[in-house]
Amino acid sequence: MWCYTWGMDLVEDVRRYVAAHGLLATGDRVVVGVSGGPDSLALLHVLNALRLPLALDLHVLHVHHGLRGEEADADAHFVMALAAEWGLPATVRQADVPAIAAGRKLSVEEAARQARYTHLAEVALEVGAKRIAVGHNADDQTETVLMHFVRGSGLAGLRGMRPSTRLGDYHLLKPLPDGARLILVRPLLATPRAEIEAYCEAHGLQPRFDRSNLDRTYFRNRLRHEVLPLLASLNPGIREVLRRGAEVVAADYEVLEGQADEAWRVCLLAASDQAMQFDLARWRELPLALQRATLRRAVWHLRRTLRDVTFVQVEDAVRVALTGETGAQATLPAGLILEVGYERLVIGEGESLADMPNGPSLAAGETVTVTVPGGASLGDGWRLTIEPYTGGREGAEWDALLAERWATPLDGGALGDCVTVRARQPGDRFRPQGVGGSQKAAHFMVNAKIPARRRDRVPLLVAGEAIAWVAGWRVDERFMVTEATERVVIARFEKPSGGG
Repeated sequence: MWCYTWGMDLVEDVRRYVAAHGLLATGDRVVVGVSGGPDSLALLHVLNALRLPLALDLHVLHVHHGLRGEEADADAHFVMALAAEWGLPATVRQADVPAIAAGRKLSVEEAARQARYTHLAEVALEVGAKRIAVGHNADDQTETVLMHFVRGSGLAGLRGMRPSTRLGDYHLLKPLPDGARLILVRPLLATPRAEIEAYCEAHGLQPRFDRSNLDRTYFRNRLRHEVLPLLASLNPGIREVLRRGAEVVAADYEVLEGQADEAWRVCLLAASDQAMQFDLARWRELPLALQRATLRRAVWHLRRTLRDVTFVQVEDAVRVALTGETGAQATLPAGLILEVGYERLVIGEGESLADMPNGPSLAAGETVTVTVPGGASLGDGWRLTIEPYTGGREGAEWDALLAERWATPLDGGALGDCVTVRARQPGDRFRPQGVGGSQKAAHFMVNAKIPARRRDRVPLLVAGEAIAWVAGWRVDERFMVTEATERVVIARFEKPSGGG
């Protein structure tokens, strides 16, 4: 754990902090975010002092948030003039934060943060920088830890900010290009705000004043101006207590993350942009800490713009996942649900498919006609083909065919020249192979443990009025291949992209 020592020269202290945490390497090109306030101004001054010793190539970026009118315009002019005076290249970027906040249903604070990091990333890519430096200080760290605690964050939030972070882990207005590896660094993270202000005064730096820092309608400002002073009246060392606590949590988090990686590998069955599916039995065997960690990670994978998942939300989801019967659900933030299946635990959107193997799925009312032989595509991208089969009916080739989930041999004579693919309808019956009698399709799906919300999307291959195949589950005995079958056809669902 890094401990800041008062009274040291700030440039030397930052140099040591940078070296201790591997924040910058000799010769690095660095984009420096500069608002014009004391933190970013001191950061730029210090990095400029280290520019020759570390052979740094600095590029200044100021983001105009579209707030505070003429004052914000003056901030931008100030930063550009200062960069020119110090001989540093500089860029000003505009962001309409009120429009972003309204369009994405974000707070102004969060919209400004996402806009700022997005522009930092874009400029870094434009100038070929791998490092982005920002001026977060030790007091910012205190406020961040307290903010996450108040919101009910898990260990990841209680770590506070880290000296360096992959920018791709942050919520941006748009994702980074594939292969972009940008690192956000915080060289002043161990430096108290009072020391930064003293440094500015000692070096004749005149920071800009942002009146919005006094606006107590902002959550962070209320913590800074109301909550922390109250806590300090109970414990004058509360700021250091919170920072040290964050370091302890960060070390514990590294251990937990390693175990969570292994739990994720063992339990995860399928992942997509819509849902994460876990082996229910294996997930239930995990220690409670790893159950919480895997659920939080699943939510993060599906909703990367979400800042926090509260303790109550996670605990309710864990309770349902542990004790809920098939079909039980728990509500998660941002439109996500957790659903308990027969053998799977699914976290996804309202259309999450518990206990369903990745396969063809019909949209509501979708019907597809297929000639035999021939093929047709479903709306979800899967394609059904029905082709003659001329191979043997025993041996490795036949066994492999029978083992395919989304393919089956059928009696071509019974099937006829044209079939329909549709969802189940009221009163549907068929004669499942191996059952020895007629059965309602609805009853078969219940017995096959197909989740209720999924049953209307299972493709049925229908010849005339008879169901020939409940795709992925069972052939009707009237269409199965027997010794008397003269012509065999193969019905096969495939996805051209290779999915499923």
